[in-house]
Amino acid sequence: MKLQRLAAVARKETLHLLRDWRSLTLALAIPLLLILLYGYALTLDLRNVPTVVWDQSHSPESRELLSLFHSSPYFTVISYHDDYTELQQALDRGKAMVALVVPGNFAAKVQANKPVKIQIIGDGSDANTSRLAMNYAANIGSIYALGVTSEQMQLKGRGKLKQPVELLQRSWYNPGLRSQNVLIPGIIALVMIVVAALLTSTTIAREWETGTMEQLISTPLRGPELIFGKVIPYFCIGMIDVALAVFMGSWIFDVHIVGNTALLFAMSALFLTGALFFGLTLSIKLKSQVLANQLAIIAGFLPTLLLSGFVFAIENMPLPLQFLTYIVPARYFIAILRGIYLKGIGLEILWLNALFLAMYGLILMIVANRKFSFKLE
Repeated sequence: MKLQRLAAVARKETLHLLRDWRSLTLALAIPLLLILLYGYALTLDLRNVPTVVWDQSHSPESRELLSLFHSSPYFTVISYHDDYTELQQALDRGKAMVALVVPGNFAAKVQANKPVKIQIIGDGSDANTSRLAMNYAANIGSIYALGVTSEQMQLKGRGKLKQPVELLQRSWYNPGLRSQNVLIPGIIALVMIVVAALLTSTTIAREWETGTMEQLISTPLRGPELIFGKVIPYFCIGMIDVALAVFMGSWIFDVHIVGNTALLFAMSALFLTGALFFGLTLSIKLKSQVLANQLAIIAGFLPTLLLSGFVFAIENMPLPLQFLTYIVPARYFIAILRGIYLKGIGLEILWLNALFLAMYGLILMIVANRKFSFKLE
């Protein structure tokens, strides 16, 4: 492999990129679009759940209970109603996700220190949100019940209520439990696989479709020189996209890198190399820009989104899918990103994930070189 011929191919591909301003703009705009879209639209936090109430008691006790829902950041009481029909209509039309029904004998039973049931109705059409909302509502009810019990004990001269067991909660690495802190590192992997698949999946196929491959065959150029020369410009664009994603995550979503920034970029380069050669292999094998591009999106984007742990926890997947995730390279890269971003750990812990990424890149590099042929068919 001669560096002069390698540099010539890299220069040719760079000039093509600069002339094809649409592809270049797309390559730089995709990271911004994905970060804004997923950063804002995709959130796992529960906030301001629209709630409707039927307070049959209309007592100071029921108002005290409902004040806990008003002051909670998880619920927003949007209206009060006087029958089940109105509650059902609010849930049917999607105006509310949770409905509370306080019984008419609520105050009397609270004052008599008797058990009383409050009905919580959730919109099960959104199962995850409804489950979280109902759990939070149950916790608020428990807080109210504990306060009532403590107050009654003090009135009877028994002193304050003491809990036999008290759980002290503390979340490491993400104290505020912000979903953006978990999602932004994953978006970087998503950005890289999309950009790499879009750009390199058309490179070799374009040469065959436009007829310029015949001209390249007549030159002293060798296969590895063509392949690596074509990858170099896209590798540079990919690393620029990583820098853009890191900057946008820090500037817009306040998600900062806790660990070693140089290590993050080094691991990104490792993953990007494999992603680029994955797209290039498809371009070599299929020799069709449209087909290679579509297959690269399906085989690259969807597994990264669904099977990498980016959104859905791998531990919650069926066992066959859990085994399938081991062949998805984004699984290892996202684990590295979150380890560096949130925990500040290094290769002493992440070395196995880094090894798998290196193997992924090396295997695809070998496959791309073996599949490529300077022969006319």
